[in-house]
Amino acid sequence: MNKRGGGGLFKPSFALNPGSFMQKIETVVAMRTLATSLSLEGKTIALVPTQGALHAGQEALIRAAAQHADAVIVSLFVNPLPFPANEIPANYPRSLEADLELCAACGATAVFTPSTEEIYPRGFSTHVSEDVLSRFLCGPSRPNHFRGVTTLLPKLFNIIRPDYVYFGGKTAQRAGVVRKMIADLEFGVEVIVVPTVREADGLAAGVNNKEFTTQMRQEAGAIFASLKRAKEMVEAGVRSPDRLIAEVTHILGERRRIRVIYVTIVDPTTLEAVKDVAPGQTMMAIAAWIDEVRLIDNALL
Repeated sequence: MNKRGGGGLFKPSFALNPGSFMQKIETVVAMRTLATSLSLEGKTIALVPTQGALHAGQEALIRAAAQHADAVIVSLFVNPLPFPANEIPANYPRSLEADLELCAACGATAVFTPSTEEIYPRGFSTHVSEDVLSRFLCGPSRPNHFRGVTTLLPKLFNIIRPDYVYFGGKTAQRAGVVRKMIADLEFGVEVIVVPTVREADGLAAGVNNKEFTTQMRQEAGAIFASLKRAKEMVEAGVRSPDRLIAEVTHILGERRRIRVIYVTIVDPTTLEAVKDVAPGQTMMAIAAWIDEVRLIDNALL
């Protein structure tokens, strides 16, 4: 095996229990070596890809992965590729020590914390695009976002060789795009989606929640409230997407700080807009700005 460096190889970082340690790994070579060792031992591997600054939603992913797979690798990497021109990756929240403690407590086997140069070395010029599912929902307003996701994930798959990759229900489009890429490129990785974790007021767990003012939080609550209202209407017999979208748009429009990006009702697999709602098989998806914070959420109706 050609080695570009071995920093972090099998270096104990956090004790999970006596005689067991979670690894903190910083290089591709070290990560690949550990993953190969796990595979040779016959262990199944789950990958939980994150950008760090972990929250309750990602905690749920790690715990679910630890219950399902023999080994769990959590990647903490702020991927610069999906960021739009007006957002700076360096400004993304970081909490490495807290993230490591959470990963250890949740049962992670290793945490992969590469530098940008380690993942995208000088001269890197190859990108991967999924051109169907990525056109819907967040695609028009974030044109390069999913290309960034589908460029990073193949690299992680080739380094870690996971059997499973975990996403949260809130990021349903990301999970769908990655699932399509996996099928098209024959990666043989199973996508597992864990239900959205919500805080006491219904707000979906997210990296920016703790930064919300009381007023922003009250405004953001309208997103979950509108999803609940739409589900209630479907349970009462409403099947028209137009009626449901109009009701939700009205609820959100009453909030001064909310700027709606989209409200739509789609097939949860193809992400295409539907003409009629099939209860339990149709998804309402919302994206909106709360001041300068972009939020997404969704629910099966």
